[in-house]
Amino acid sequence: MGDATRSAAQALLEALAARGVDALFANPGTDFPSIIEAYARPGAAPLPRAVLCTHEGVAVGMAHGHAMVSDRAQAVMVHVNVGAANALGGLFNAAREFVPMLFMAGRTPVTESGEAGARTLNIHWAQEMFDQAGMLREAVKWDYELRRPGQAEAIAARALSVARADPQGPVALLLPRETLAAEAPPAPMDEPPAVAPAALDPGTAARIAEALAGAERPMIVTASAGRDPAVPAMLADLAARFGLRVVEFRPRYHALDNDHPMHGGFEVDPWLPEADVILVLECDVPWIPAIRSPRPGARVFHLGPDPLFGRYPVRGFGGEAAAAVSAAQAIPALSAALSEAARGGEGRIAARATAMAAAHRDLRARSLPPEPAPDALLTQAQASTILGRVLGGPGPDVMMVNEYPLVRGAMSFRHPATFFGSSPVGALGWGVPAAMGAKMAAPDRLAVAAVGDGSYVFANPVACHQTAAAENLPFLTVVFDNAGYGAVRRATASIYPQGAAMAAGRIPLADFAAVPDHAAIIRACGGQGWRVDRAGDLAPALEAAVRAVRGGVQALVSVRVA
Repeated sequence: MGDATRSAAQALLEALAARGVDALFANPGTDFPSIIEAYARPGAAPLPRAVLCTHEGVAVGMAHGHAMVSDRAQAVMVHVNVGAANALGGLFNAAREFVPMLFMAGRTPVTESGEAGARTLNIHWAQEMFDQAGMLREAVKWDYELRRPGQAEAIAARALSVARADPQGPVALLLPRETLAAEAPPAPMDEPPAVAPAALDPGTAARIAEALAGAERPMIVTASAGRDPAVPAMLADLAARFGLRVVEFRPRYHALDNDHPMHGGFEVDPWLPEADVILVLECDVPWIPAIRSPRPGARVFHLGPDPLFGRYPVRGFGGEAAAAVSAAQAIPALSAALSEAARGGEGRIAARATAMAAAHRDLRARSLPPEPAPDALLTQAQASTILGRVLGGPGPDVMMVNEYPLVRGAMSFRHPATFFGSSPVGALGWGVPAAMGAKMAAPDRLAVAAVGDGSYVFANPVACHQTAAAENLPFLTVVFDNAGYGAVRRATASIYPQGAAMAAGRIPLADFAAVPDHAAIIRACGGQGWRVDRAGDLAPALEAAVRAVRGGVQALVSVRVA
């Protein structure tokens, strides 16, 4: 390839930038020379920002975090099969939470000699697979291997269109080294058509509205309705006008101010036995059947981009209707239909709303933990409350990325796009890089990652803090340190509550025998860190950390919790 030619790598990167991709989050290998050359040579067309991530999990997590804040698909590129293997958990996170992403992996050179990009290292034989895309196929909507350099622009356009079409999600593109290095002739092609968002059909809207209007104890259960920042205000109005209890069960986005009188908290169990109509709104698991199920005869409806969650092999929550429509599209249609269905029953709806508001006040009072003594060891709920206070609510400029430790009932979220929870698949290590990606997408806002000590180690923290320092991404990490895997402890206790492990007090394979100094890790990467063991020290440490972040320095507070 001569110096004046335009490689397929260059054409691919230009096509991504032209279609709204802001950044290429990359962990490179020997398949990257043409990508590197494209960034090094001056070009007429812009390219996505090149972000060197020193671990593949950081790259996928940052792309996920950016997209959940910006609502724009980002690109990731890793080194052949070994890089893809390291990134696979993050891809499952994105897939199960409908996060659009273009995931690219190099493919070991096809040819043994004779072409630019042919095999030059012994690893190029060992790294080849019979079906490299097969290891990704369960986690992506679409996959393809770039076969001809002239395809680069058209394939980039198609990949992004598929990723962005509802239900959104990651797609995969494999890139052989020879193809990337080859000259890409101009190959104009029609853009894939845009897919209009689905609308709730009037008949289904009327059926759901009739059920909700006539119910005694209606309930909406959601996990991800707040993905669209317009939804919380719409849902608040719908719930208040028509007396509809809203439960955020294992939430991934903020859907409703939990001080709203119709907010039913974060657990369905208290309300499930009495609910006679349940609207499952963008929620994959609305209740746990092994623990509690709806009462006999309860009417159940499902709404969401993929209301049946077709990629889940088994999911049996029943119901009489399901519609593929987002919450943002469905709520206005339901509001209009409820205005008709509720006509004449306003007094009954007002009475049920009054009863729900009273139950809400009692629930909120019970959700707030007692104030700790200054020398006490904090509970997770108490640490959550103090963190919320320091962050002003959290305020509207905060982006709180939560990987399990926060006790939501002990905090008050009032603003859209301020809370982002981990994907239901739970591939650990997501929270810290997702906060970094969120900060890149919204540089004027305060990004906070709340993680457990186990999740923090899974995030490859040295790689995260090194990348944040290099990219000038000041953000706050709060590590809830309970010296072990809390989820594993809880699972063991649920099956063997009187078993030998619980009786022993120390849970094998769940309790850490050694806990690292988390604050020292961030200091090694140029940030500031605090270790907190006493309740009275947490607020001052968090306040100092927030000042550091707002001053342009990444910071971390590790707080010991019971």
